Amino acid sequence: MLLWVKKSGQLFFRVWFYILVTLPILLFLPFLVVVTISEKTYAQFFWMARNLWASVILYGMGCFPKIEWEEKLEPGKSYMLVANHTSMLDIMLMLCTSRNPFVFVGKKELQKIPLFGFFYKRVCILVDRESSRSRTAVYRRAQKRLNQGLSICIFPEAGVPDESVILDNFKDGAFKMAIAHGIPVVPMTFLDNKKRFPFRLFSGGPGPLRVKVHRFIDTRGLKESDKSELREQTRNLILGDLT
Repeated sequence: MLLWVKKSGQLFFRVWFYILVTLPILLFLPFLVVVTISEKTYAQFFWMARNLWASVILYGMGCFPKIEWEEKLEPGKSYMLVANHTSMLDIMLMLCTSRNPFVFVGKKELQKIPLFGFFYKRVCILVDRESSRSRTAVYRRAQKRLNQGLSICIFPEAGVPDESVILDNFKDGAFKMAIAHGIPVVPMTFLDNKKRFPFRLFSGGPGPLRVKVHRFIDTRGLKESDKSELREQTRNLILGDLT
């Protein structure tokens, strides 16, 4: 009986998540369409995504962000934001963590999600990881967004549904891009997202979402050949919090 109650609660928790994901999009649909027509209104879109979507989802689920800063983001400065990635809450938590507008670089498959995918493909930089041409195009689009004063966010694990994996190997893209554009890498550790909302159906529950924002890693003076060292330095910082 107790197991049945627990499973029912976890199922409701997951269904409630999808309701909270969808409801703000439907409520603000006309405004979202307007602010995603042009890149010039991205700052307005980001404000809505952060305050009227991500915050509503996290607080509505009883998952309250608790952020520890070793170094603060400077308004108007561009960064490469990276974090471990084991939950669908990672997107919302990243939005709540950074007040600096940023653009996600994400896999193109997510554009197939109904409603969410419509806006995802309009405001994110999509990449087909199997296509070298697509990966090259990402650098051009990222440079354009950085020139507009925005930051870039990449989850270098690319998503890990296997809960037994503490932290998967990192891909090179984020670090190669940070070096090429001379922007600081901002390592973040999401400590509770896997526990609060893993990929398994009957799992998760409300509680705090702790974030540790490490001191930034300066990339000025680094060459492309340094990307592996930068990648492992970043990964080890995050891994140290998780073990």
